[in-house]
Amino acid sequence: MTLPPSDALPAWLLERLQAAGGAVPFRTYMEWVLHDSAHGAYGSGHLGIGPAGDFATAPSLGPDFATLLAPQIGDWLIALAAVPRPLALVEAGPGEGSLALQLAEALVAGWPQLAQRLELVLVEPNEGMAARQRALLQDCPLPCRWASFAELAASPLRGVVLAHEVLDALAVERIVWDGALWRQQLVALHEGPEAELSLRLEPGAPLEPAAAAQLEPLGLLPPLPQRPPGWCTELHPGLAPWLGECAEAVAEGQLLVIDYALEAWRYYAPQRSDGTLMAYRGQQASGDPLLEPGAWDLTAHLCIESVDAAAAFSGWQPLGQCRQGQALLALGLAERLHGLQQQPPAELATVLARREALLRLVDPRALGEFRWLAYGRGLDRQALLAPPRFLQEPGL
Repeated sequence: MTLPPSDALPAWLLERLQAAGGAVPFRTYMEWVLHDSAHGAYGSGHLGIGPAGDFATAPSLGPDFATLLAPQIGDWLIALAAVPRPLALVEAGPGEGSLALQLAEALVAGWPQLAQRLELVLVEPNEGMAARQRALLQDCPLPCRWASFAELAASPLRGVVLAHEVLDALAVERIVWDGALWRQQLVALHEGPEAELSLRLEPGAPLEPAAAAQLEPLGLLPPLPQRPPGWCTELHPGLAPWLGECAEAVAEGQLLVIDYALEAWRYYAPQRSDGTLMAYRGQQASGDPLLEPGAWDLTAHLCIESVDAAAAFSGWQPLGQCRQGQALLALGLAERLHGLQQQPPAELATVLARREALLRLVDPRALGEFRWLAYGRGLDRQALLAPPRFLQEPGL
């Protein structure tokens, strides 16, 4: 078969699919198009993050998100500082590096003595993104380095790990109900009537009994009549390995996951017939994950029960969770909004832009539906029982 010029089926992907026999599990396809070092959206580093890029994140809207988050990070680090040893703030999947830099600046300004014992560690598997982070962080006020979880595990650290919009980029498994069995979804080559090639999603082999049994806690077994043949959703097999590697790198500390996440009863509700998978490019969203492979971001929501189960299996203990809107209000967002009213009229344009960004952080139709999921490792009983600041009533 020969490949006509096409953005929908680039030559590199055609070669891989042909080498694999013409079809691969969706998880493999997602890993390729996101994280391949030469062709993946993240791996190659050509994906743009921010209002002028492919999609916006909270830190790309300005420093207010980091400034609000910093007291929570500071609380955890101060508690760990009772033991006179170095501390680390670790960000996994740091994107452009904006949040890491903003947090470093906020911590140095607000907790200068603590910052003297603190280093910034970035865990970035994609060299294309790491190059952009190095450029941004060359004047970082904290000492910083890049390392993998495996490298950190050689000398486990004490500190806080932040995973902001990173777990939703782990490759997911897609499964399809055929009316009798759950099947793995494949990405396959399809030959058209004129021998042209394209990509197509197809059901593959039935799930093995052991894999199918794992669906029961999620409400996917026994089958419901409301789920017709063709009903499709995602599983998250990458969570346990990621959380396990993270745990091996941390002797004592906290992990904060901030991401789109749903309870299992919402994630796998019968009416959600095509899962949560979405593609993003140029501030546009699409439900088609096969568009221009390697040029679009692919993301799927997290299932809270799946994250909790994988965290517990890896030795993380839950510290609490809530929606981002509630967390940021507890951390002083309302006071920050009120403070904008005291700015001089000459700053009106800046004030309005900051106000819009702050409201977007808590808007349930935007970033306000993010979930904050906190976990601890190696902590004493008192630290495990003390509610994080982001779960407390404002002012406490």
